[in-house]
Amino acid sequence: MVVRIATVAFEGIEARPVDVQVQIANGNVAFTVVGLGDKAVAESRERVRAALNASGLALPAKRITVNLAPADLPKEGSHYDLPIALGVMAAIGAIPPDALQNYTVLGELALDGTITAVTGVLPAAMAANARGQGLICPHDSGAEAAWASQDLDVLAPISLIQLVNHFKGLQVMAAPRPAIRQAGGALPDLRDVKGQESAKRALEIAAAGGHNLLFNGPPGAGKSMLAARLPSILPPLTPRELLEVSLIHSISGDLAGGALTDRRPFRAPHHSASMAALVGGGARARPGEISLAHHGVLFLDELPEFQPQVLDSLRQPIETGEVAIARANHRVIYPARFQLVAAMNPCRCGHATDPGFACNRQPNARCIAQYQSRLSGPLLDRIDLHVEAPAVAAADLMLPPPAEGSAEVAARVAAARAIQARRYAELGLQGVGSNAAAPSAVIEQVAQPDAGGLALVQEASDRLRLSARGFHRILKLARTIADLDGAGTVGSLHLAEALSYRVDATRQLRAA
Repeated sequence: MVVRIATVAFEGIEARPVDVQVQIANGNVAFTVVGLGDKAVAESRERVRAALNASGLALPAKRITVNLAPADLPKEGSHYDLPIALGVMAAIGAIPPDALQNYTVLGELALDGTITAVTGVLPAAMAANARGQGLICPHDSGAEAAWASQDLDVLAPISLIQLVNHFKGLQVMAAPRPAIRQAGGALPDLRDVKGQESAKRALEIAAAGGHNLLFNGPPGAGKSMLAARLPSILPPLTPRELLEVSLIHSISGDLAGGALTDRRPFRAPHHSASMAALVGGGARARPGEISLAHHGVLFLDELPEFQPQVLDSLRQPIETGEVAIARANHRVIYPARFQLVAAMNPCRCGHATDPGFACNRQPNARCIAQYQSRLSGPLLDRIDLHVEAPAVAAADLMLPPPAEGSAEVAARVAAARAIQARRYAELGLQGVGSNAAAPSAVIEQVAQPDAGGLALVQEASDRLRLSARGFHRILKLARTIADLDGAGTVGSLHLAEALSYRVDATRQLRAA
């Protein structure tokens, strides 16, 4: 007799069904697991054996064969322990074989028979719910699985013994409830920033439209301080966005206790990060920082200090909103619709733009150009706002805090985002909630400038050498500025302000 237990294998954020087939037959005493599993799957034999012994069950002196079907699908991770153990228990009659027919099972076993948490419970629960099945998962992951559906039958046992008692009717397990992560204190407030009024304005525009932003200024000007306060003015995640973000964080194991939060992600990797760490990859094709920042902010401090190849790998995800990681045996696609915020010094010493400063190696303009040439033109062309953040004088620091803080700015940002969400919903664009994510053909329709604005854009296009991408990004930025003003049409003033944040990307290359 062959006992079948349903579980899943993960490809990106998708949970594909896997059939765990357990057969106990006469022959040489052996415990074999087949089906293209990795090292963690092969080691599950010893964990299952020890867990069953700790639960008072001994493996029969027979040949035990476990097949993970389909056999050509790679199986990775330790979550196959529990379905294998339950299959063996059903095959030897420790639990009724029909008790597991309507459940998808995943979980890792400890040597004492307890069931420990695993990654990917939320996508597994959603896949089980789509197939009309319940879910058996570790107790620590039950709160995460409960988010999939109110009608989903979730069993979250602490140990194998508790699960067996439940099936025998000796113990009833309470259904887990969805958990909400408690706010970890107040976010940094814009009221802490003194001076830098133009940079604050650019930060507000970037938050309102989801635009990419680059701060350029000397050390200590407050660039990182401004970027750290961007989450305080961003609107909370919508239910659709919350689900997408939580799926990625579930796969990566970042959902602490299965609790979800509507705060937008803010990821700030160090400039020594590798390409696999930033865009995703590795032996198991795990999501990178850009996917963990989905619907949130990716902050790159000291931008030119990143490896040029790593920075250029961001160009395609910025445009498409997803990243495809290809391996010899499979291809994984992760969502990556992030908002890029970066900060940099004008040169290596950082003071080339200071009044009266003269570089002792070469002219200031050439020093700036050589340092900034580490950034490619195509990457700079994808950044909507280029903002100069000058040094703050001591007189500004001694002033009292500004009257306007993050709460006032967040209210204006939320109003602008509501206008954009309503606009694109009326156009039938599902999943587009900001101007930055709108297709170019649509932005030409909703951000059509007046006659004066067209003349202004044409003149600036020749002077700034705007690419086709740059032209559309100017329109998106002007549309966001108009939304902040509550204007229905894009006027010359909106376009003029949008153009003021654009730089000639070839200027540094000519100076170098």
